Amino acid sequence: MERNIARLRTRLDGLGVALRPHLKTAKSVDVARRVMTSPAGPATVSTLREAEQFVTAGVRDIIYAVGIVPAKLPQVLALRAKGADVAVVLDTVEQAQAVALASRTAGTRIPSLIEIDCDGHRSGVLPSDKQRLVEIGRALAAGAELRGVLTHAGGSYTARGAEALRQCAEAERRSVVDAAAILREAGLACPVLSVGSTPTAHSATDLTGVTEVRAGVFMFFDLVMAGVGVCQVDDIAVSVLATVIGHQREKGWILIDAGWMAMSQDRGTRKQEVDQGYGLVCDITGKPHADLIVADANQEHGIITVRPGSGGVLPDLAIGDRVRILPNHACATGAQHGRYHVVRGSSDKVEAEWPRFGGWQ
Repeated sequence: MERNIARLRTRLDGLGVALRPHLKTAKSVDVARRVMTSPAGPATVSTLREAEQFVTAGVRDIIYAVGIVPAKLPQVLALRAKGADVAVVLDTVEQAQAVALASRTAGTRIPSLIEIDCDGHRSGVLPSDKQRLVEIGRALAAGAELRGVLTHAGGSYTARGAEALRQCAEAERRSVVDAAAILREAGLACPVLSVGSTPTAHSATDLTGVTEVRAGVFMFFDLVMAGVGVCQVDDIAVSVLATVIGHQREKGWILIDAGWMAMSQDRGTRKQEVDQGYGLVCDITGKPHADLIVADANQEHGIITVRPGSGGVLPDLAIGDRVRILPNHACATGAQHGRYHVVRGSSDKVEAEWPRFGGWQ
């Protein structure tokens, strides 16, 4: 984890932009303190539950990076009343009007960023939609604060190869630069240009005009990120410790006490070149067994087999032996657990336990 954090910080320092880590991956104050550039932030969250936890821990600069709805504005205002600079994200005039009204009523300007659609992945305003951008900006100006524009290149998760990832990063950058230019031409301030995804953060070669990068899973990485090509399996910093509980030798199965409740049901590598099942199996030190995966899972049972067609050999694991499973999706797997047991390198000595939290609002 420490190596992964240092890698991205060094990269972004070289490109001259700030890191605003997305804390939705870890959902842990202990991890946040190690990944943020200062105890006060900046930080990104995906739920107001996260925002509340991190504000209580002293974080003061937060973007709530999910489209805001009127019913959540009282929570945002309550957090701001505690001294935290919590900004919201939106992509419609209706949202902007609601934020402006809440701001006028509360006597404070809620900072807001307009979400930009850089690749058709999910939500946001097209960077070429001048009329809509200006309408949203002007609606915000009637009481709230237009802080800037924000985008997320979610399409980068399906890109393959260094050049494709570089193109995703450039499209991401260009989208906020173009949108900001439209807002500024209309006389609207746009100080923040925020981009970010782990694949593009590690692939961008030019971030001219961008003020900050948001990325989240980079601190842990996972098998999906390894499949995309932005990390190696050895970079994955989170695993699930499981125990061998049985064998079905005629079927070539080893049974473990970690099913989809432990690993999550995320099968994000299924569409990648290498399907990792429910996770890649390592020995107790974290060294992968060649072509050994959790091929199937029930609620509390995992079925370890050799990857079909690989020619691998099933290891001789006895009842009670322990293995570590690398996850497809670090965020989803982490969400199944209440704490992290911290070890260093290949050691099995637990140095600390870091609580994590779940839930959303």
